[in-house]
Amino acid sequence: MKPLSGTINRHRLNVARTMGWNGDDTCGCFRFPSPIDGQPLLIQVSAENGWDHVSVSRAKRCPNWPEMDFVKQQFFKDDEVVMQLHVARTDHINVHPFCLHLWRPQNAAIPLPPGWMVG
Repeated sequence: MKPLSGTINRHRLNVARTMGWNGDDTCGCFRFPSPIDGQPLLIQVSAENGWDHVSVSRAKRCPNWPEMDFVKQQFFKDDEVVMQLHVARTDHINVHPFCLHLWRPQNAAIPLPPGWMVG
């Protein structure tokens, strides 16, 4: 994951009053305008327990592919592979109806199918 400092900080939300602090170089809350319609993308970022995690939500619908790709570009390096997971139904938890997540294990490579299968 990219460090959460520098120019990305202009999108950092001040959540100290409700969360106790505003995060650091590995975590925080951000608001970016959608590249599709300019509406807010609310983003929470963390890097703990061996995982980089980015959650992305909108007020009235789930983020779409171009928005998730935009967020991936903001928070992850170009050569990093990240994933969205569809867990087993018994492990499914829905805290917010319009939220999607990006995940990356910090100490393992994500297995990928051959390139010709994903093109």
